[in-house]
Amino acid sequence: MSAAPPYAGTTQLSSRFQSAYASIRPWRLLFDLSVFSLPSSYAEATSRIRRNANYFRGNYALVALVIIFCSLIYHPISMIVFLITFIAWILLYFGREEPFTVMGRIVDDRVVLAFLSLVTILVLVLTHTGLNVLVSVIIGVVVIGVHGAFRDTGDLSLSESEAAEAGLLSFVG
Repeated sequence: MSAAPPYAGTTQLSSRFQSAYASIRPWRLLFDLSVFSLPSSYAEATSRIRRNANYFRGNYALVALVIIFCSLIYHPISMIVFLITFIAWILLYFGREEPFTVMGRIVDDRVVLAFLSLVTILVLVLTHTGLNVLVSVIIGVVVIGVHGAFRDTGDLSLSESEAAEAGLLSFVG
């Protein structure tokens, strides 16, 4: 039985970071001002939010994490805990190429996202930055919601599996 080379762990970590970077949609697409418009109705706004949230899921999670990180500038211990949590995000959410499995069962990305969000908030609340975290989460939700509502989705192309996950397919037969 041969031992793994000493650099095998760093190579795997490097490939996870590259995979995490690849799972994020291009930022120029997120901030393309030519596709912003007022939604004509509440239903259209919620439809845009749902589709944009599915398409830009990785970008939105990263935006929320950066907003939380910025709110911790005056809390260095919480910032260190947050950085450790951020590494968990990269390893478990952004950096996976294969589906996440627990006890032989595949766990949906949305469940992993919700779990990591809860752990992040819980860890930061336990470090006594509850109000900062709450305010930054609210700011993140508002920023993401406003972006999702005002960004038109006509130029977005989802794969068939992404569309099915988002509930955007209908079967008429």
